[in-house]
Order: sequence, then structure tokens, then C-alpha cells
Amino acid sequence: MDSGTARASFELANAVKSVPCVDSIFHYNHAEQQKLLSTKPWEKDPHYFKEVKVSALALLKMVMHARSGGRLEVMGLLLGKIDGPVMVVMDVFALPVEGTETRVNPQAAAYEYMSTYIEAAKQVGRLENAIGWYHSHPGYGCWLSGIDVNTQMLNQQFQEPWAAIVVDPIRTMSAGRVNIGAFRTYPKGYKPADEGPSEYQTIPLEKIEDFGVHCKQYYSLDVSYFKSSLDSQLLDLLWNKYWVNTLSSCSLLTNADYTTQQISDLALKLDRAESHVGSSTGFGKGSDSRKGESRLSKAAQDCSKATIEVVHGLMGQVVKDRLFNATGH
Repeated sequence: MDSGTARASFELANAVKSVPCVDSIFHYNHAEQQKLLSTKPWEKDPHYFKEVKVSALALLKMVMHARSGGRLEVMGLLLGKIDGPVMVVMDVFALPVEGTETRVNPQAAAYEYMSTYIEAAKQVGRLENAIGWYHSHPGYGCWLSGIDVNTQMLNQQFQEPWAAIVVDPIRTMSAGRVNIGAFRTYPKGYKPADEGPSEYQTIPLEKIEDFGVHCKQYYSLDVSYFKSSLDSQLLDLLWNKYWVNTLSSCSLLTNADYTTQQISDLALKLDRAESHVGSSTGFGKGSDSRKGESRLSKAAQDCSKATIEVVHGLMGQVVKDRLFNATGH
């Protein structure tokens, strides 16, 4: 598999759509943007924004930045515009922040860098504004923690319109497609209607409480990707670096700690589900029994996901072995 084929597979797996260079998505209408900023329709409808469109260039830059952080969280800003209820991310840039395994802390230097970068972008004709931020959740999925919710609420209060994007680089490597989510928080005091069960995602036990406490304070936006022929040269340059890093790494070794953590987490979840089912058997405990079965069902989904990711890693290594070690046969 050469670089071009791999890039085509990446774009296919992530449903990247090609749009003409003359498409309105690439045009920045200052008057229209100012009209939206003055009317502020999102203040009347907390669900006003429904989708985030991300350029393939911005997507690849976010993934590469997230991967460079390893197990540490990284952070950056989104540059783009508003197109009705759609937030369009044209580009992103990384911020020099101090990262830990649980949070990213922007310091004064990061804010100064942010201001300088945006001002420099304006001077070279980039009219897009900062419309949000992105950060990574290495190994524990795409959602907003309590700290993320507070950060996003603060930004929505003073820098609207503003979106939050979360990328999981470890699950991206394991699954073969970008693990990403886009979110906006509700205003303080707003109680959303019961939207029913959302799509299930695997969350480590140590993070479940943080997820559960804050999951009703924000909502997800649909995420789609686009590109044009004008992006080709930049995409080629970025992709060559991304492709070499991917080709020279082994997800089974790189994600060994993540896989071990998944198995340990699964064992704990199965123990809890088993004890819950065992203690809920008997007359009048049908509801508790169903909850226990639901926990077992979710644990089974987590087990299937972990198995598929390991199989993908093994298949990748077999392909590389045939490509590089069996050329003489």
C-alpha cells in the first residue's frame, strides 16, 4: 500500500467529501458574519448550532497534534466561520500549553501566543475568526469532563460563537478512523428535555463518575469533513509525515498500556455486573436484574470493541511483514 492509497483509505474511512473550490463554504462574507454576531440567534435557541464541518486539513492537523502528545492532553484553537446553524472549521493551530494526563492548563504565554497568531493570520489575508478549541482525551473517549464543561461555559459566555472538539488519538490509532466529538454547553440553569439514550461509548470506570455528573450539561453536534483540490498540496505534505509515522509504528506496542488498561477495566466491570445480577435475583427484583443484564451487555460491547482493535493491529503487522520482509518470495 503506497501513501496515496493509504490517504484515500483514510478519507474513505472518515467520509471526507470533496467540494468545488468555488463552493460557498470557502467564501468569507464579513457583512454576513457581523449580522449573525449582532442578532445572536444561539441565545434564543440553546440547540441553534447542529453541525460542525471540518476541513480535511484541519482534521489531519488535529490528529497529528493529538498523537504527538502521547498520553498527555494537548490543546489548540479552531479557526473558521458560521454558516447558519453550521460551524465551519477551516484551519486549526496548536497552543503551547502545559499538559497532564487529566487536563490542559493554558498559561499566560498560551494566551499571548493565541493573540499573536490570530493577528498575524489577519495580516496575511486569513479572515476567519477563532470559533472554538480542541483538545485530546488519550484513551478515554470523546466527551467533556467537569473542567472541560466549565471552560466551555466560560468561553460561550464571553466568546460566542464557540465550540469544543475532543479527539482521542489512541482510539484513533486502534480503530483506524478518527475518534472525534464536537460539543456545546447549555446555559446555566437550562434543563434539556430527555433526549433518550445516546450512542453508547466505552468509558473507563475511573472516568464514569465525571462523565455521568456532567453529561446533561452539554450536547453533541454532528461532525462531517470536506476538502477541495486547493488543499491537495498541503494535504500531501502533511500526509507524508503522518503516513511515515503510522507506517513506522506498531499500534500493538504503542497502545500496549491502553490495551492492558482496557482489559483491567473490563474485568472490574464484569465483576460489578456479576455481583449486581447475583444480588438482584429473586422475587420483586426484576428491574434490578435488568439493570445487571444491561451492564453485562455494555461490558460485552466493550469486549468486542477491544478484540476488534487488537485484530486490526495484528492485521496491520501481518501486512507490513509481507510488504517489507517477504519481498524475495
